[in-house]
Amino acid sequence: MRIEEQYRKTGYFWLPEKEDKKIPGLLSISDSGCIDLEIVGLFDESIDALKRNDDIDRIIGHVENDGLVTLDNCFYIKKSFPPGGISKSKIYAHRALIGAAWGQDEPVSFNTFSFAVDCLDEWIGISGISVDYDRKRQTAKVSYNPPEKIGFTLDNGMKLEICFSYKLPSCPSLKEAKITQKAYFKLESGELCDLNDFTTIAFKITHLMCFAMDAIVAIKNVSATSSEIQRDLGDGTQYSVPIKIYYQSIPFSEKVPKRTWHQDMIFSYAAIKHNAQQVFNSWISAYEYLAPAFGLYFSTKIGAQKYLDGKFLALAQGLEVHHRRTNDEKLMEPEVFQSLVSTVLAACPDAHIDWLKGRLMHGNEINLAKRLKRLIEPFKEYLGTSNERSKFIRKVVDIRHYLTHYNQNLEDEFVKGRELWTLCLKMEVIFNLHFLNIVGFTAEEIKTVVENCQPLKRKLQKT
Repeated sequence: MRIEEQYRKTGYFWLPEKEDKKIPGLLSISDSGCIDLEIVGLFDESIDALKRNDDIDRIIGHVENDGLVTLDNCFYIKKSFPPGGISKSKIYAHRALIGAAWGQDEPVSFNTFSFAVDCLDEWIGISGISVDYDRKRQTAKVSYNPPEKIGFTLDNGMKLEICFSYKLPSCPSLKEAKITQKAYFKLESGELCDLNDFTTIAFKITHLMCFAMDAIVAIKNVSATSSEIQRDLGDGTQYSVPIKIYYQSIPFSEKVPKRTWHQDMIFSYAAIKHNAQQVFNSWISAYEYLAPAFGLYFSTKIGAQKYLDGKFLALAQGLEVHHRRTNDEKLMEPEVFQSLVSTVLAACPDAHIDWLKGRLMHGNEINLAKRLKRLIEPFKEYLGTSNERSKFIRKVVDIRHYLTHYNQNLEDEFVKGRELWTLCLKMEVIFNLHFLNIVGFTAEEIKTVVENCQPLKRKLQKT
């Protein structure tokens, strides 16, 4: 999670149903969403508590300016309680809810969940700001018409909206008149939904944005509302109180990406606006069967593998998983294979029967080379000549086997540096082309993307 300004608030904290014992403390939330609570002493000051590594389900607090807070899934990082002195203990929390307090076992549920991601305004490319210049008279007229919300219905029953917040000049100024617009996503449910249901969908949408922009973008500015948390404006009118939410989420990169032009992206909103609902639903649904492949691909983008050979292995394994999860091709018909297995086992000595069963367990699976060939086939026109594609497949298979088993017979096939890097780039391209297919791009639309998308063109040129 992107935290654009570090959050540091002092206040008092206590355990649910133990409001009579409040402890002063400092709540800190840093970039990436790391939540630390530093308190004076301990919530439980007994000798036994000092020896235990207690987890704390929930902590309630009241901090300066923001009022009530709820910290969930907490545990001590540091315990300190020296007799006769002032000591500080440190607690880590998995998430912070700013603006309300929940009871010990009270579920955290909401009706709406709003969030933005890095570079979302650039991806959407819609602005209500217009500027009319009159160069002859040396005048300019700036106007603003808020863009309309864009709504979609998700297959899980939720509604997804692309919304626009804005700030207008508050009063006349001699030096500046500033209009600011920011886009964000809003998930909405007619029924109260557990917070985890919202964060799961937001995680998948954030990954879609990472793919679309070909960059690691982080979720930010998260808030939620509930029909059960209302505030009176004073005239009898009720409104839902926005609850700010912080948690450590992936993907995340310390460096904020820059995406200025649509050419820097694999596709922008303009490319999918005619069928955006299908794109969002197709991507979210794909997680039901492709989550491991998505995880391996995006792990290479966030730098989870510190070395190039680790990145290579993750991409090769990801492509293998992708094909396995989307295709049930076997070497032979299951009935034929089972008959063959029965014949072989019948002729095997009893002493070796268990060994042979283990060898035959995956005997009907096609190998990595065939899986790569099947994945390349729909997009072979972008991936070189027949000879180049065969060489690429052979290289990937040999290096994957070497890095998995370090077989000395394959040591001469291992490549390093730029050559290994170009193999990784080509595997990324295969992933990207299949991702486009998953979200509903036609063959002609994919061709247009390849011809105009700078990230894909660079990857293909370098390979």
